[in-house]
Amino acid sequence: MPLPRLIVMEGNTAEGRALYKASGGAPPSDGYAKLLRELMPDAIVDICYPADAGVNLPDRMGLEGYDGIAITGSGLHVYDEIPAVTRQVEMARTIFASGTPAFGSCWGLQVLTTAAGGRVHQNPNGREIGFGRRIGLTPAGRVHPMYGSKADTFDAVTVHLDEVETLAPGMEVLASNAVSEVQAAQIRVNGTTAWGVQYHPEYSLHDMAATVRRYGKRMVDDGFFSTERELLHYAHDLELLHGDPHNKSLAWQHGIDEAVLKKSVRVTEIRNWIEHQVIPTCAKRGRG
Repeated sequence: MPLPRLIVMEGNTAEGRALYKASGGAPPSDGYAKLLRELMPDAIVDICYPADAGVNLPDRMGLEGYDGIAITGSGLHVYDEIPAVTRQVEMARTIFASGTPAFGSCWGLQVLTTAAGGRVHQNPNGREIGFGRRIGLTPAGRVHPMYGSKADTFDAVTVHLDEVETLAPGMEVLASNAVSEVQAAQIRVNGTTAWGVQYHPEYSLHDMAATVRRYGKRMVDDGFFSTERELLHYAHDLELLHGDPHNKSLAWQHGIDEAVLKKSVRVTEIRNWIEHQVIPTCAKRGRG
């Protein structure tokens, strides 16, 4: 029997991916693919790069050869009318036409929302970075399979400036907090279901440390840190916690609990997506 197949849609251009590497991290699609292989060891996991010009992308029939599509974060803005963005919106429309379930993190939620007819704008509350605090499930979220075993209120690794402004038809909000009303949602188009979150369940503390270093002086200018030295100290603390999540003093100092520190809790949404969306699709398509 053919093996299950997943594909990760990288949201950044080649130039953007290079910035991740320069800050000591890795392109988001690499980490996402690694996590999917851990959660579904028998699956074949591919990566595609729709932000790059000249890349051959799967069409609708090609996407039907997969059982799930994960969309990473990105440093792009979905409201910018540039080819690196419009190619991804078109691919998201192709996803909805394919019947293949999707999961979008941050940019992934935004590009799926746009493809389904919603709108995204720059958050008037400013950037949310580091940790999204007190993300609370809506009544719909409390009974949704994406949040099975998740607490009703939790913190999550996050970095975003943009947010969903207007819901798409067939879109249901599953979680909110004081920064963004849409922290998670389900979108249904043409019988295809997509789940999306504004935060990053796939990110480790190492990924967030690299993100803080990548933003650098912008975070000082925005008032998150007084100096770049302070910023680098914070990133160092995150790296230490990544290596030792049981470091009680650092966890206490930064107000981080098991929702972030415990990987099995942090990745709950993606694990539930595999269980409730990907595996049934595998069975329907005769794989796995």
